[in-house]
Parts: sequence; structure tokens; C-alpha cells
Amino acid sequence: MSNPQQLRYSKEHEWLSAVEDGVATIGITEYAANALGDVVYAQLPEVGDTVTVGETCGELESTKSVSDLYSPVTGEVTAANQDVVDDPSLVNSAPFEGGWLFKVRVAEEPADLLSADEYTAFSGN
Repeated sequence: MSNPQQLRYSKEHEWLSAVEDGVATIGITEYAANALGDVVYAQLPEVGDTVTVGETCGELESTKSVSDLYSPVTGEVTAANQDVVDDPSLVNSAPFEGGWLFKVRVAEEPADLLSADEYTAFSGN
């Protein structure tokens, strides 16, 4: 399993793209997707919602369990991935591409996000 080097990672297993024009894309890692099992339902934050770093902003339901989705940043949601809502299995099949979850206009990016190498060491994969 390879974590893309250009992304940053939270200890709650979310990834964050580089901030471009103030907006970052957020998803869950392949490690988290594999741990969840087959994702069958996604509740994502809606456009205009404010998310806060470390707080619950949605949930993913799998054949194994329900898992809260935590925001790795604070800001306003600018997009939610309707493709994932329509086909939650994208979280498993393409967690770093088509399985992204939402986009946020970042107000605050925490200093404790991990690099790909740090996340790999943290998650043990």
C-alpha cells in the first residue's frame, strides 16, 4: 500500500491535498478504507457547512461498522463528492482519486498533519 507523497495525513486516517486557491480536497486513506471493509453508505458534509478540525462532519457505513468522518482542517465546505454518495464503493476502489469525499476552503490548517512517510510509520503499513 502506498500513500501518495504529495498529500498530508491526519491521525484519524483522513488525507488532505495541497491547498490550491484556498481549497483542499479531503478523503480517507486506503488503510482506513481497507479497515472499514466494503463502504455501502456515505453521509458527507454539505456545501456551505463549516467543518472544524478534529470534529465529526459525516459518517461512512460499511458491511463491518459505521465510522465517523473527522475533518482534518477548519473551513467551509465548497463541494461534496456526489459520485461517492451515489456509489460509496469508490471509497474502497479509489480512495485517493475518485473516492475523495469533500472540498474545503481552508481557514486553518493544523501543524500536526503528517507527511506520507510519517503516516506510513504511524499506521504501520
